[in-house]
Amino acid sequence: MMKKKFIDTNIFLRYLTKDDPEKYEQCLNLFKTAGKGKAPLITSNMVIAELIWTLLSFYKVPKPVVVEKIAIIAGTEYLFIPDKAIILEALMLYAQNNIDYIDAYNTVFMRHYQTSEIISYDEDFDALEGITRIMP
Repeated sequence: MMKKKFIDTNIFLRYLTKDDPEKYEQCLNLFKTAGKGKAPLITSNMVIAELIWTLLSFYKVPKPVVVEKIAIIAGTEYLFIPDKAIILEALMLYAQNNIDYIDAYNTVFMRHYQTSEIISYDEDFDALEGITRIMP
């Protein structure tokens, strides 16, 4: 079995933004090789969160476009991401609500682990169905 290689946020950014043509081509070749089953890849939930934040805040990519791009990445067969199903469900919740991605992820995480109460001062949770926000 081949060892997985970890993919950092900046690799996804170079690929998605094409802001450096040479690095874009290198990333494209990496993903093509991985897609042929020759280089399995792995990344983390934190990389996905950082990628979303960077695309929105620094690159000013519209939220629907970010959701689409991240859904494609998270759905990539040769890329292992822990809790991939939670990420994909969080993207749907994020796309449908006026909340940030981390709140959407935490909401889906809570549902997955069968808890509906969150201790938080963040009022965004008040609008989410099935979640009860309580303060300490």
